[in-house]
Amino acid sequence: MECSWKTLLLLVCTSLGVQYTAIRSLRDSFSGPCQDFTRCQERQSKEQRWKSLCDDSHVPAESSAATARKHIILFAQTRSGSSFTGQLFNQHPGIFYVFEPLYHVQQAFTNSSSRLQRALDGKALLGAYRDLLLNLYNCDFSFLESYIRPEPQDHMTGAFFRRSSSHALCTPPVCPGGGEGILEGQPDEGWCPKKCQALNLSLASQACQARSHVAIKTVRIPEVEDLRTLSEDPRLDLRIVHLVRDPRAILASRMTAFGGKFRAWKVWNATGRQPRYVDLTQITRTCRDIEYSVETALQKPTWLRGRYLLVRYEDLAHNPEEKGKEIYRFLGMDLHHQVLTWISQNTNGTAPSSSEWNYKYSTTRDSKAAAQSWRLHLNFDIVKTVQSLCNRTLSLLGYKLVQSVDELKDITKTLT
Repeated sequence: MECSWKTLLLLVCTSLGVQYTAIRSLRDSFSGPCQDFTRCQERQSKEQRWKSLCDDSHVPAESSAATARKHIILFAQTRSGSSFTGQLFNQHPGIFYVFEPLYHVQQAFTNSSSRLQRALDGKALLGAYRDLLLNLYNCDFSFLESYIRPEPQDHMTGAFFRRSSSHALCTPPVCPGGGEGILEGQPDEGWCPKKCQALNLSLASQACQARSHVAIKTVRIPEVEDLRTLSEDPRLDLRIVHLVRDPRAILASRMTAFGGKFRAWKVWNATGRQPRYVDLTQITRTCRDIEYSVETALQKPTWLRGRYLLVRYEDLAHNPEEKGKEIYRFLGMDLHHQVLTWISQNTNGTAPSSSEWNYKYSTTRDSKAAAQSWRLHLNFDIVKTVQSLCNRTLSLLGYKLVQSVDELKDITKTLT
């Protein structure tokens, strides 16, 4: 008896509303000979569940034209490869791309509230996030001004978070002298404010209106359910690109990028002994949020049909051009040649395999090596712990477990 995932299903899935870019990997994890009846039943159950993602006959009608304005959100967790993935939108000359604008809202709430009040204001924070996203999708930057500190004067600010990560904010008309060399490599974080001076938010609004589409990257929305109001808003054509990554890799990347917050984990990694004060919720909360979001998508609610795409970072890293085209097909847009040029110049091994460990916001890398570099840096004891804590999330996303140090370090074999 064979439990198999038909290859034809992959072709069907790409034409339907709720899509999943890692079906090949999931097919492999569900296929193979059944050793006994119970195991076969379990596999068939999983297979039917993933098949249900493609059984989506009630997809909302698409916009009247392929060129209709799209409102794109790259929805991800911290250190899941979202800066890298965001370049697929940032490099498109017809997309107005904004990097983490919700940072300003989060900072305003954090700095102005007591710890207790912040806990009570969780829903208010999410409400403010949604309000800001709606305003930005409508190219209205005035709402954002109330959150930027210090407060902008005459719509001018020098405190826009990671401005250099948005070409649209560093090129004409927003920055008259910023048009040369933008697409060549990854500039350092300070180049844009130095060359362009203060950001004129009124000009940013005008530049936004002049482009065909708007894309926003955020790691500050916990679950996809929090985007429902925007998805159901008739003024928007929201497209949710949900980026996920192996939780073991997420933890390893956070340990490197945020050493202070993850000091206990680093001690554990260096000594092999788990400190009593290590905060396991720093990874379990992440796994829970990913799991809830994917489970919501699996239920195929009406408000997500035709508007949600799940992307595994590892699949994008291994096949960036193919996955890039798949993302743009989901958006109903053509993949611009400038995006293809960026992919070719920034993912083909010109950067050392450890680049992600040297610059925490780098988007130039040997993408295949970067996707697996965590396996050479994380000790097996931590990996086993994460596998236990996040077992369901790993299984849900099709990631394989490792059972030994040798298996962990053997990067010739992928875990997808």
